[in-house]
Amino acid sequence: MSFRDNLQHLRAERNMTQEQLAMLLGVSRQSVTKWEAEKSQPEMDKLLKMCEIFDCTLDELVTGDLTGRAAPATAAPIPAGPPTDVCGYEEHQRMMALKVPTGVSLILLGIALGLLFEGSVELASWNGRDGLFVIIMLVGILAGLALLVPAGMEHTAFQKAHPYVEDFYTDEDRAAARKQFSAALIAGLALIFAGIGCLLMLEKTAENWALFLLMLFIALGVWWIVRGGMLLGRVNVEEYNKSVAEDLEVEDIVSAELDEARREALLAQKRHGKKLGAVCGVIMIVATIVGLALLFAPVFSAPNMDSWTPEGTSAMWFWVAWPVGGLVCGIVTLLWEAFSREE
Repeated sequence: MSFRDNLQHLRAERNMTQEQLAMLLGVSRQSVTKWEAEKSQPEMDKLLKMCEIFDCTLDELVTGDLTGRAAPATAAPIPAGPPTDVCGYEEHQRMMALKVPTGVSLILLGIALGLLFEGSVELASWNGRDGLFVIIMLVGILAGLALLVPAGMEHTAFQKAHPYVEDFYTDEDRAAARKQFSAALIAGLALIFAGIGCLLMLEKTAENWALFLLMLFIALGVWWIVRGGMLLGRVNVEEYNKSVAEDLEVEDIVSAELDEARREALLAQKRHGKKLGAVCGVIMIVATIVGLALLFAPVFSAPNMDSWTPEGTSAMWFWVAWPVGGLVCGIVTLLWEAFSREE
């Protein structure tokens, strides 16, 4: 008798679903699905936990035959209610909602400090008064990237480990997140308005301090707004599951612990995204060709190179090709998504 047969029998005799067993073991439902499909084997700590749940020995569970055994009188309680967070999704999203806004704010804070000390020290004989500003700004950028880059890598690793998350948030959780975002948005805007007020009051008497306080309050306001937005976005588990197909490679989706239906859905979504990306890429290439043609059109129309000037009508408007291409790409994306849903 195989481990799969034993596990399926033990679940059936207790009327226990895969989700309920996953909740007891602290794993995802996809892991249980793969165990019963014999596509993977549970780790030793999970096997021992199952022995405790089903009141059997490790040998009986893995190599024995438990299909003929009667269910024990005292079985482990089966969790009821909605799914719970079994993969650390909440902790991960809160970590992201702390590191990302802090990284962005550090970059803005570096600019603020650079504006404050700009011109205070001459670092070189040529344009040296701006050198200190550049140095401080670069330090702020490095400090921000020191948080943003690892956070991005951790998020990618989390997506690979958990390509699908059961939605465990309640309506109360979503309402609390919306309320929290509203408060964060108001606080962030108030801080930004305070910075603008400082600029208006101090611009004529202390320009460096005015610019510093403006950027400082903007950094604080951005921190509140971005954090509130990310905490609100975390309760949209459906959007997280959708983003997996966009962020992970096909190989990652194929090797992920997913049931076949979910894997095929993610792969179909990935193919859909690649087709849409190819169409938008062609649109932007055409826009680039048109923009370059407008820029250099006066060269071909002028009798000699000396008579060409970039101020010609077509050359002046060459840059419009890229915004137009972006708008066309956006329209195509909306239509593509609309017709895809109808299908």
